[in-house]
Amino acid sequence: MERIENKVKDQMKESNNVDYPDFDQMWSSIQRDELKVAGGEPVVLRPRKRKRFALVAGLSVALMATPVYAALTYDWSSMLSHREGIQSALGQGLGQSIEQSVTKEGVTLTVHTAFIDENRTVLLYSLKPETSQDVKDVKDINFKLIGLKDSKGNFIEGNYWNEWNEELGEYKGYFETDWVAEGQTTDVEFIIENIQYIGNKKQSISYNPNDSTTQVFPIQKDGVDSVTLQSFEQAEGKVLLKSDVTLTDPEMPYKWVEFEAINDVGESVKQVKSTSSSFRDGGANVDQLFKSDTLRKEGTKFQISYEHILETKESTWSTNMNLSKKQLENGSYKQVLDIPMGNVPNTKIHEMKVTPSQVRLTLTQDQDRYETIPFEEYQLDVGGTLLKARDVRSGKNFNETELRFEVTGLDVASLANQPVTFVAKHRVDAIRGDDNPIRLTDISVKPQSLTSSIAGYPITWTYYLKDNNLYVESLSSDPAFAGVNQTYYLDGDNGPNFGTPDLMGILEDGSNKAMDVYENFDKKELDIYIEKYLIDKPNEELRIPLKSGK
Repeated sequence: MERIENKVKDQMKESNNVDYPDFDQMWSSIQRDELKVAGGEPVVLRPRKRKRFALVAGLSVALMATPVYAALTYDWSSMLSHREGIQSALGQGLGQSIEQSVTKEGVTLTVHTAFIDENRTVLLYSLKPETSQDVKDVKDINFKLIGLKDSKGNFIEGNYWNEWNEELGEYKGYFETDWVAEGQTTDVEFIIENIQYIGNKKQSISYNPNDSTTQVFPIQKDGVDSVTLQSFEQAEGKVLLKSDVTLTDPEMPYKWVEFEAINDVGESVKQVKSTSSSFRDGGANVDQLFKSDTLRKEGTKFQISYEHILETKESTWSTNMNLSKKQLENGSYKQVLDIPMGNVPNTKIHEMKVTPSQVRLTLTQDQDRYETIPFEEYQLDVGGTLLKARDVRSGKNFNETELRFEVTGLDVASLANQPVTFVAKHRVDAIRGDDNPIRLTDISVKPQSLTSSIAGYPITWTYYLKDNNLYVESLSSDPAFAGVNQTYYLDGDNGPNFGTPDLMGILEDGSNKAMDVYENFDKKELDIYIEKYLIDKPNEELRIPLKSGK
């Protein structure tokens, strides 16, 4: 799974300039996180007719001279659904044939093809157990360690994704890293250590959907200590369930635990929106949104579903290879642009790096602090072909943002010869709050509400105590108001005390509801302030030409 990226460094308008995390950008990064989530059911390969077998076998030796012939005998399309640039390069015969195997503990690792250019290094590999019986209950696999070791012995981390192919009886996978060799060729070692077979387990719990108090369920098996459930009533008959998972096994692969409701006919109750999770040392926090009446329906039972390690193949699989950029060097170039980003203050489109599989744009900001780039969607128009930004992440410096576009539907020549226009859509501006406090009075376990406004936008506040924590919810009837980013209160000489955003993007698209929590709260009254709020402009579009065609 592509790991969660923390984009930090923002400043208070107060004189002490306290830095604090931009939580809105954090949650956006979590939602954009696509690796290990994007895969669907494997595409089943159609069996070849027997009468063609001799022809295929006879041609195989000659065709191995084609750089990626062996890789083309696989269907990688579903696994590369969010890495279309690699699939496109594969289809153009680009890439470097490796075809090296090693067998340990009854599992054969084969590295089929490598793609290395000025943007990234990608390996396509397969893992084949001796018998599919070994994986009959396996839902996924994980590794204690996976990565590259360069010629100097430095270990290089990366991201990976695996997919089981029933017909071939093996896992197909890819490993991707931002590391790029300095020269045209380089010696590396690909290493996998301790293959973990991951399965699901389910544990019945006595959850009471009519009890709004915090409910704790000890699990105490398979690395899961306990699960604490809190419920929060939402508008239109929905309920938000927040699970706090405590683990006893730090090696638990994904720290994934999910609440499930089973109806009276044994079917899993559908969520209103997909589960949202965040991880911490020793546990995880999980948010889920359900319809209240389905949870309270007579005959509904409840359980916790979690991943655990079924078996570990304890060994090290490694293979040495010499990687070359030659196959992808045509059509690759880097261009410094330094083009102002329209009406986005202090922001420039600094650099474009183009390879046959991926385009990367680096956006830079003049000020010495991080600000969120105010758009939700980014595209590149390459001669009429639209490439969508798959990844938006922090750059090498804290005031840089990097956009990554997978190249699909274009050949190498098109990238160099076609005009390129940068397109940004759906603007959301983050605006600093004012100095007018919102006064919360008679704070207790009973929810209370009041109204205020900022810049003409009405806001309804609801606040209450729960488990000695203060929850402050905000909601606006104006759809142009995209929500309160964060609140804070002033704590004397200690400066601002920020609430922790606690909805994790689990509510439906378009909702501007936000919720901050202040832990261990014991006051009866409080003045809170809006640090930043968001204004939604879904129809705003920015188009900036980057280069003209030849």
